[in-house]
Amino acid sequence: MNSSNETSENTMTAPQEMTAEQQQQWVREQYQVATKYLASKGLVTESVVVEESRYLVPLMAVWKLKVLDGSYVWVVCGDVPSDHNLVEVAPSAREAVRHFSFKWQLQAENLLKSEDKTQQEFAQFLIGRAEGLYQMYEQEQLWDKQ
Repeated sequence: MNSSNETSENTMTAPQEMTAEQQQQWVREQYQVATKYLASKGLVTESVVVEESRYLVPLMAVWKLKVLDGSYVWVVCGDVPSDHNLVEVAPSAREAVRHFSFKWQLQAENLLKSEDKTQQEFAQFLIGRAEGLYQMYEQEQLWDKQ
């Protein structure tokens, strides 16, 4: 999360008014976030499938990226934890959002079993972001272009 767009622990902020230039800059920054995240996982990005990627500025970007081994991955980033999965888990960006929501709910469930307070706090954060993703998944008007 960037400090100029702080959110509470469990909710995502509503999109703020941004100029077209600011929106384009945000999308470019999220692409860099996504490719750096993949690189940290040992995956080098070859290209982006722009027509299948989706952005909800300034909350979330879902990228369909091709990596050097020829496989494709979905990457989510923005005001959510950066995460990725093979493209086979979801046929579209919208379904990828639902997949990440479910994945984070399961991860949070496991973290809540921990005695570690930090793990439990992160679990609550994940639950909030997972719920926010699922709410976005359910909003038809966000996905009409698919």
